[in-house]
Amino acid sequence: MKQPNILFIMTDQQRADHVGFAGNPVVRTPNLDAIAASGTQFDNAYVANSICTPNRCSIVTGRMPSGHGAASNGISLDWNANTFVRRLRDAGYSTGLVGKAHFQDWGDLPPPFDTEHIPDVPLRTRRTVLPEGWHLYESRKTHREGFVSFPDDYYGFGHVDMVVGHSDTCRGHYEHWLRDKGFDPADLLGTMKSDSPSLDTYDGWWQVRQPRLPAELYPSRYIADRSIEFLKRHDRETPFFLQVSFPDPHHPFTPPGEYWSMYDPAKMPLPSTYDDDHEHSMWLARAYARRTGNLDAVVQPFGPDEDQLRHALAAQYGMISLIDDCVGDIHRALKDLDLADDTIIVFTSDHGDMFGDHHIMLKGTMHYEGCVKVPLIIADPSIEASRRDALVSSVDIAQTMLALAGVDEYEGMHGTSLVPVMNDANASVHDVLLIEDDYPADILRTGHPTRMRTVVSEAGRLTRYLGADVGECYDFEADPEERRNRFGEGTALEQTLARKLVDEMARVSWP
Repeated sequence: MKQPNILFIMTDQQRADHVGFAGNPVVRTPNLDAIAASGTQFDNAYVANSICTPNRCSIVTGRMPSGHGAASNGISLDWNANTFVRRLRDAGYSTGLVGKAHFQDWGDLPPPFDTEHIPDVPLRTRRTVLPEGWHLYESRKTHREGFVSFPDDYYGFGHVDMVVGHSDTCRGHYEHWLRDKGFDPADLLGTMKSDSPSLDTYDGWWQVRQPRLPAELYPSRYIADRSIEFLKRHDRETPFFLQVSFPDPHHPFTPPGEYWSMYDPAKMPLPSTYDDDHEHSMWLARAYARRTGNLDAVVQPFGPDEDQLRHALAAQYGMISLIDDCVGDIHRALKDLDLADDTIIVFTSDHGDMFGDHHIMLKGTMHYEGCVKVPLIIADPSIEASRRDALVSSVDIAQTMLALAGVDEYEGMHGTSLVPVMNDANASVHDVLLIEDDYPADILRTGHPTRMRTVVSEAGRLTRYLGADVGECYDFEADPEERRNRFGEGTALEQTLARKLVDEMARVSWP
């Protein structure tokens, strides 16, 4: 049987409900909606970790962050880690990555976010001699110093067009592409506020801005163009796996050109929990919601006022619509090249964003559904289109890719193939899901880095914090919006989820 091609499309920091096919009545994503209509849409897809590097590495390895070691941004994935991409490559696939990887440290995180402050990283406990500079392929500094040539096996990828960063601050191979087109990246990339009188500005939050980049030079367009070039060069005798990884719609929110004004901030609806007074919340969520104003912080969660939230939402929707247009161009190229009938298309994001839920913006040390649920589509031409509500995890993607390609999995994978769910409306592969979070800073003042473990079921969520008496327990049936934290009440739900949490942590602890 001919092995299928696989086109894996990933976005960055896109909530499960910030797409049209999930029922969002405002954002326009007709191309993604069409892919969803032809495939299996998973309505209850959760991350293995709620930030970039850990979950991206869980997707590519099929292992939880505690298993692959890159448990926080700032830690590079073990150079010798097995990945499903390496398995596909060994099985004869041509493998390519265009866009953001974030398997390695970008080299711009200050303490305590660098690896010197993360204990027990697997790389520190092994004696394997690693090639010099193995961890510098995604370093901003390395890319600024010159064009970076990648090895022919970059975690399994034989071809790499690298984008490092987010929005209008992206670097990597992308900045050299700008130079090849006759532009100086310094004239176009990332400023705190636009200094061009021809551009619109928003003074309410510096991370919402119209970029100096025109749409045709924006990173999303580069990724689409380079992906199409990969498809055009494809050898028809060899199956391909292509990961198309957009660094948007992660903040800063910088939609270019017509996408800046595509959505009217005044018409953006506020989320239903925007008015949460956090009377029953854990104190950490309450603290985030009370941090307000035009903040200088880059990543710390805060409580946005209505104007900030509406402008951010309009800008992010513009970024999403640009991605959707790029996906449409790539999908049309598949059809024009007569590849569509032999190609499985997968779409997901690495994590979500609070985006005003519970009066909080951004992400980090929170496992509310806005942060931990993501869109997931798997469109296999040989499997009938459907919509599934079974619990699934980002860590399942690796085994699903291998199963669809007819390639054996490898030892130590923590997920489960989703093919049975795709084929049977009554099938399920998980009764609970584990979510890990290891944050280098001691937010809870427990004397060590913040470590969270969450278990999610159809009935609810339980979150525990290492060394702390506080936690979270939400009953989804009685409280689907996660407004009333019932941790410590000793409910039957809490007791059941506590047992499940221990079971799941034990399950993934070996090998």
